[in-house]
Amino acid sequence: MTLINGLPAHILLVHLVVVLVPLAALALVVAAISPRVARRMGVVLPVLALVSLVCVPLTTQAGEWLERHVTEDALVERHAELGDGLLPWAAGLFVLAALVWWGARATAEPRTDAKGTGVWSAMPMRVAAVVLSLAVAAGAVVDVYRIGDSGAKAAWHDGFSKTASQGNSDD
Repeated sequence: MTLINGLPAHILLVHLVVVLVPLAALALVVAAISPRVARRMGVVLPVLALVSLVCVPLTTQAGEWLERHVTEDALVERHAELGDGLLPWAAGLFVLAALVWWGARATAEPRTDAKGTGVWSAMPMRVAAVVLSLAVAAGAVVDVYRIGDSGAKAAWHDGFSKTASQGNSDD
């Protein structure tokens, strides 16, 4: 994918990543903390994470095309390097979202042991899911921020004036 309606696809696709990855991260953390919420979200949780995952390489490939069509710049190179690191985070979000969704479905009905008491063994799995979800979600969101910040700097450095041009004052 290179151009969309005459614009570089990267500058349009990046908005999907900037919205969907943090949204999937937030949904994952909330679902991991609350199995009730995970059951209510249902298949939306892993589908959201999957769409986020698919958007990352599409955006990266479009960015690589754009990188070849702009002036060589250290800021652009730094942005491209950072962008290559998001795919593992997005994959982690998807895997954990699928596991949390599956776990919420599997434990929809309360289980008891032979004595009729609740099964405690699910608690360590929930704690692990919450900790892993928090770590991967935080990593993904921080990475999206760092990539976006470097991209904005690459696109806008020396691209505007700090003073208004004549006739365009902000009164």
